[in-house]
Amino acid sequence: MNFLVPGLVSALVGAVLGVGVVLGVTAAAEQNSRPDVDRSGNAGSSLLNQVEYGSR
Repeated sequence: MNFLVPGLVSALVGAVLGVGVVLGVTAAAEQNSRPDVDRSGNAGSSLLNQVEYGSR
């Protein structure tokens, strides 16, 4: 009985810290912004800056 209460407290503290770490790492690692599109290319020589289906 002497080990039951400290064991439960330790398990509870470990679970709370574990959930906090998982949520913190997830929030830090998520990517919630769109990257900027580079539109500095030459449309006459680049397939990325013109419509693919057009006059060729």
